[in-house]
Amino acid sequence: MKILSIHDLATIRKRAEHKLSLREESNEKVTEKCCGLASGTQHLQILICGGTGCKASSSQGITDSLRTAIEKNGIAGKVEVITVGCFGFCEKGPIVKIIPDNTFYTQVTPEDAEDIITEHIIGGRKIERLLYIDPKTEHTVSDSKHMDFYRKQLRIALRNCGFIDPENIEEYIAREGYHALADCLLNKQPTDVIDLIKRSGLRGRGGGGFPTGLKWEFTHKQQSDIKYVVCNADEGDPGAFMDRSIMEGDPHSIVEAMCICGYSIGSSKGLVYIRAEYPLAINRLKIAIGQARNYGLLGDNILGTDFSFDIEIRYGAGAFVCGEETALIHSMEGKRGEPTLKPPFPAESGYLGKPTNVNNVETLANIPIILTKGAEWFAAIGTERSKGTKVFALAGKINNVGLIEVPMGTTLREVIYEIGGGIKGGKKFKAVQTGGPSGGCLTEKHLDTPIDFDNLLAAGSMMGSGGMIVMDEDDCMVSVSRFYLDFTVEESCGKCTPCRIGNKRLLELLNKITEGRGTEKDLDTLATLGQVIKDTALCGLGQTSPNPVLSTLDNFHDESLEHVRDKTCRAKQCKSLLPTPTFVSAATCAPRTVPPTQSSVWYANRMLSAPTNVSNAECAWHAVNLKLFLSAKIICSLWKKNKLHSK
Repeated sequence: MKILSIHDLATIRKRAEHKLSLREESNEKVTEKCCGLASGTQHLQILICGGTGCKASSSQGITDSLRTAIEKNGIAGKVEVITVGCFGFCEKGPIVKIIPDNTFYTQVTPEDAEDIITEHIIGGRKIERLLYIDPKTEHTVSDSKHMDFYRKQLRIALRNCGFIDPENIEEYIAREGYHALADCLLNKQPTDVIDLIKRSGLRGRGGGGFPTGLKWEFTHKQQSDIKYVVCNADEGDPGAFMDRSIMEGDPHSIVEAMCICGYSIGSSKGLVYIRAEYPLAINRLKIAIGQARNYGLLGDNILGTDFSFDIEIRYGAGAFVCGEETALIHSMEGKRGEPTLKPPFPAESGYLGKPTNVNNVETLANIPIILTKGAEWFAAIGTERSKGTKVFALAGKINNVGLIEVPMGTTLREVIYEIGGGIKGGKKFKAVQTGGPSGGCLTEKHLDTPIDFDNLLAAGSMMGSGGMIVMDEDDCMVSVSRFYLDFTVEESCGKCTPCRIGNKRLLELLNKITEGRGTEKDLDTLATLGQVIKDTALCGLGQTSPNPVLSTLDNFHDESLEHVRDKTCRAKQCKSLLPTPTFVSAATCAPRTVPPTQSSVWYANRMLSAPTNVSNAECAWHAVNLKLFLSAKIICSLWKKNKLHSK
């Protein structure tokens, strides 16, 4: 059906709200007992994570097995299986959630499907082995509301992920979807919409942090026969999956936000630039765009007004530099993905030389709910200069790997130790990398730093798009900075000399240091050259590329000195700096030359008394320190076929 008014939206909303009311009620109440069909529940829903991570772990197989078991047991009319977006708790995926009792099953396999149906759905008994075990209490937790991972989260950009079927437009409408668009077209002027976004304090979530309302205003003021709205979905940070998860779990929020932006700036054309290696996100975007056209929410005369807007998808080849807006625009034009000097900014001269507004996925996901709940509501969340929430991809040496959304101002300590559950294996926290390859490595002294744009910059890092990688005592920070710089060198477009040559020289110095050939002068050169690159590079990629190196020099100077002065790596990650084993021949290890300690005499006798197993000629001793050979205990084991293994 074509939606022509707010009344039509309300009709669809009413039609779909029953399905969602079960989920909304289950999220509000505290559930202690399972209420399967045995308890008298007339209708149940089984929500299954359909994000990329869980799909890779056979969530589709779980879906198929559940439906087979439902048919087999004759309860198809009472139980519904629904694929939703990412729940966020990726460490424990695949996840299956039962509605209305809100039971949260983790690490489910297709083989568990039969038990879920027969035991839980029919029998009314929770399956203990599939419940989350709280590492602090070692007790099972059946409801996600009571898990530390979710307690301090506030899901705004992720509000619909893990809640609605992303391929069902009516479920999105039931969550007030497209209401903001209708209100804007029917009740607000473009300048009114821009003013609301400005008052909300929303800043770009792609890394730059530029005020979104101001960017819209600049584009609105340009005079042109055509303008463009571009969604930057080229998420290139290693370990980052925020934008991908939003597109997979809530694609209609992006479609609606782009329409609103188009109305505000005077554009009729939207473009989504997305990397081709996101097939699931692409597919769900295509479905969402097609559904919006069928319902009259894209195309000509939307909601019976004179406003027309449509969206196309353009594909990127995965170049990191194309996350920069001018390089992205050139790539869409079929040119080499290289940045250009600004001004002119894309708001003045962008795609095909026309005024263009570029926002990333997470920024756009916030737009509909800001307009629905009000600018003041959004501005009340976060800090003075950083409003709202931020989505992070929490990864690395942390217990709870996953996708999280927290209010600005939440500390790193809260994220790592409360939401993230601390460091894997009880090891010592060493650093956290924020902002991806463009960010810096922060230490224990920064754990109480409130997360926002300004605080992270002041600490020597940056917000970036939202990657957050945690490292422990086993990580070598010099090697980590070398890894990120190697990535940047590989991804550089090569247009400007500071990035093309300067970063190459930085990488050569880091290779020299990790190979045991570095000097203290090299550390000084790293600092000087890194600062020059920051000051002179053409685009944001080059200007921020030395950040991991410079922050490591500042925060882990003693570790850097050990690499060049002592030629050691405390984390034992730099192979060239590991001690070289010293081998002593079997002839040297005659009993008369071995110190008369119990262990050495025993081993020498054993070596010489077992000719059938190990010959004298095949033996060698590994001395940890040959100079202290006469005073050291020799611990070794003999392998056949000329192999020696020592501890």
